[in-house]
Amino acid sequence: MVAAAFVSLTGISVANAQCGKASWYGPGFPGRSTASGERFNQSNLTAAHKYLPFGTKLKVTNARNGKSVVVRINDRGPYVRGRLLDLSKGAATQIGMVRSGSASVCIAKV
Repeated sequence: MVAAAFVSLTGISVANAQCGKASWYGPGFPGRSTASGERFNQSNLTAAHKYLPFGTKLKVTNARNGKSVVVRINDRGPYVRGRLLDLSKGAATQIGMVRSGSASVCIAKV
């Protein structure tokens, strides 16, 4: 799947992956309820997606460095136009995108 990440980052499907822009969220949200009803913990490997069912597991690969993490969908979003996914700070740390705030990624169901 990493090879697909370098082919297209336009938000279109590539094989079983979808590529686009991801951001991360966390500060100001710890302990608040997510859309799934669970408490948000920015250290957990979770993400927000607009329509995937809660509990869906995704492999998220940073297109710039090839680092991947498996996350579980537990919230809705992102609410910024053009974004594919919002990652928890813990997940963003795993793929090296905390400093930049956003990154081009490819996602695939696990």
